[in-house]
Amino acid sequence: MSSYTFDDLKKDVAEGRIDTVLACQVDMQGRLMGKRFQAEYFVESAWKETHSCNYLIATDMEMETVSGYKATSWEKGYGDYTMKPDLATLRRIPWLEGTALVLCDMLDHHAHEEVAHSPRAILKKQVKRLEDMGMKAYMASELEFFLFDQSYEAAHTAGYRNLKLVSAYNEDYHIFQTTKEEEVMRAIRTGLQGAGIPVENSKGEASAGQEEINVRYADALAMADRHAIIKNGCKEIAWSKGKAITFLAKWNYNAAGSSSHIHQSLWSLEEKPLFFDHTGKYGMSPLMHNYVAGLLAHASEITYFLAPYINSYKRFMAGTFAPTKAIWSKDNRTAGYRLCGEETKGIRIECRVGGSDLNPYLAFAALLAAGIDGIENKLELEAPFVGDAYGGKDIREIPRTLRAATTAMTESAMLRKAFGDDVIDHYTRAAEWEQEEYDRRITDWEVARGFERA
Repeated sequence: MSSYTFDDLKKDVAEGRIDTVLACQVDMQGRLMGKRFQAEYFVESAWKETHSCNYLIATDMEMETVSGYKATSWEKGYGDYTMKPDLATLRRIPWLEGTALVLCDMLDHHAHEEVAHSPRAILKKQVKRLEDMGMKAYMASELEFFLFDQSYEAAHTAGYRNLKLVSAYNEDYHIFQTTKEEEVMRAIRTGLQGAGIPVENSKGEASAGQEEINVRYADALAMADRHAIIKNGCKEIAWSKGKAITFLAKWNYNAAGSSSHIHQSLWSLEEKPLFFDHTGKYGMSPLMHNYVAGLLAHASEITYFLAPYINSYKRFMAGTFAPTKAIWSKDNRTAGYRLCGEETKGIRIECRVGGSDLNPYLAFAALLAAGIDGIENKLELEAPFVGDAYGGKDIREIPRTLRAATTAMTESAMLRKAFGDDVIDHYTRAAEWEQEEYDRRITDWEVARGFERA
């Protein structure tokens, strides 16, 4: 968590360095929603709690009030939830003048219990399950995105057509090209570092204009918090430089998709690496075998939480470094799950399924739930796949569509046991709405294809 304390904030407010505090919750899409507090009022009162409309955890990308949710509706009057600041997440935001930020847990306005379907609560429940087993998860999510040489306003005015990327060619690991982009990328690295998010590096990625930012691993909840702040911060910093960033999983047919690979390992509460066994093959412990077996056994069921939108499934294309098969392999980027750090205490499994559009809390929680199930049921791990997984025959595939992933999620006994029926029903409705909205839309592709020839 952040090293910036409430006492630090009070001092900064008293001495005029901070005048605004952002109190933020995380919505179903992983975005920050909340209020800008006058700092004096926050340190006097709002640090205890504030409120927001409960529709914020039942809307779509467009902030539509979607029907069909049990938790909130017009019939129920769209009342309040309580936003409870978690002061362990308090931090200064260097790229916004005189600003601090704190993340909030969502509580029922009356019972003051955590709202079960709120993303942070879903992850905290799985973290607690691990703690009760004497373990904790460390995770790191790599984030890819595309950087455009125009503002969000200009892109919107142009109807998101004829967009100009910051680079004209594939810049994977390319130092000269990324030097041209340093005004934005340096501001992102130093800004995040100043916000208490330890940055490892940035790099060019596998398409023109594509970037990646990597930060140091942390416990699962802290990493999810970092992930949400990183995405918001990258957008704000790019906007301040007259540029635009997209975390869309597949923004263009001809470009690579953008991923959010998730590295994960389990450790004891005393910081002993539980995935490492120097006597095991590749250095894998029996516990790691069980955990990875759980990920594979429930791969289809958890895909929705790794790929939550129609667009997410456009990314899964052979030969693009986005996986199509839910199998594990040793240091093999064609597999959905890759073994990294073999024979070391840093051994871990990397889930390569998730796109940059995922909600980190939901994705981390789903992965942990599947892994825990593998441990509890001592599931046996299949042999690692060897070779090009794209061409593999008769092996487990990642669901090809949102419809298929939604069905697998809603029918999952494992997820219903881990998350609760009401939570799964809530996200099933979110997935159904996404599909319904897409199904009634007319795309440029079908008009151009059929306008004259149909």
